[in-house]
Amino acid sequence: MVDYLIVVFTITLIYFASAERLIIYINLLAIQGLLLCGIAVFELTEVDPLNLLLIVSETLLIKALLVPFMLKKIMNRSGVVKVHRQAMPGFYLLIILIAGLFASVIIADSIPNPYVTAFFMAVSFFTLFTGLLLIVTHKLIISHITGFLILENAVFLFSIAVGNEMPMMINIGILLDIFVGVLIIGYFGLRLKPRTNELTMLKD
Repeated sequence: MVDYLIVVFTITLIYFASAERLIIYINLLAIQGLLLCGIAVFELTEVDPLNLLLIVSETLLIKALLVPFMLKKIMNRSGVVKVHRQAMPGFYLLIILIAGLFASVIIADSIPNPYVTAFFMAVSFFTLFTGLLLIVTHKLIISHITGFLILENAVFLFSIAVGNEMPMMINIGILLDIFVGVLIIGYFGLRLKPRTNELTMLKD
């Protein structure tokens, strides 16, 4: 079951390349939150039930509900609807993402790790690559926020992979997730003015 959820998670990453509307980005992040919650439930079989409940609650509340809600508020305040007005065309992004997926598989397979399977590590690397790609190839601040949130998902996914052997990694991932997510969205959200183009480009 975990493998199926990870495959769907990977598909959502690839779909970011072809998505043009901001609402699709937000919905994909919410779906990723639900998928990470399911992965945690099925993967962390040796974790204390109370700790698992904390992980599931954090994933549902922060990743699947709070973060998408805050992003929608930012979208409504800024009036930004599309994310591809000032970005690399989706076709080229898709090619780069597919190349990144193959590279992630090769790198993960070449790194021996007794705690993490190559499959888990490959998807974590690919998630990291996708987040960085969105940040580099997009000029909209909202796309940068999305990229940072995907980077968080990569860290969280890796912490789930080693969670049975290193439970403390999950707690670190949760704290990082809450801190960075609220900081990034709160910072940009508070700086935005209603119905302006302030979200259009990242400026000094």
